[in-house]
Amino acid sequence: MLNDWHDWVGTYTGVAALMVLSLPVALLIAVILGWRRKGTAHRWRRSFAEVGMVHGTVPWVWMTLLPGNEPGKHGVLSLVPFADLVSMDEGQIIGNLLIFAALGFFVPLRFAQLASLGRVLALAASCSLLVEVAQYVLLLDRVSSVDDVLLNTAGAGLASMLSYHWWRTPENTVPIYRVV
Repeated sequence: MLNDWHDWVGTYTGVAALMVLSLPVALLIAVILGWRRKGTAHRWRRSFAEVGMVHGTVPWVWMTLLPGNEPGKHGVLSLVPFADLVSMDEGQIIGNLLIFAALGFFVPLRFAQLASLGRVLALAASCSLLVEVAQYVLLLDRVSSVDDVLLNTAGAGLASMLSYHWWRTPENTVPIYRVV
């Protein structure tokens, strides 16, 4: 029974299903947060960005921190860039792109100090590195790979470019390629 639960919840399909099923609750929380912040500037934007970051990131990170299904893979490091990328299937590549995509999309909307592509990439790379180190240290039967960090960071960067129109403000109009 427990293994069946892990097989469903520990997969991309299971996490995506949980995210879809919990979306009404997340939207309700964002509305309540926005409503409670009466009189503050950008209250709705801040509320939806906060909930979006958590709702769109935590389930994917949680899934990557579940024990893997390949015993003996713990303690495996892959530090050569693009070495694992050629052996990854489409699901792994898409999953790695999605892990920090919500963070990349919403963090510039919530935190004006992080509203540049370079800062979003630095944040995503740091978070991804933290997840890979945790996988290695916690012996989760997963391969800790630099390619995962690269894909996670790329996903956050692409998502931040999708939200650029909303986090760009008239008084702070800067090119998206601004690094710092």
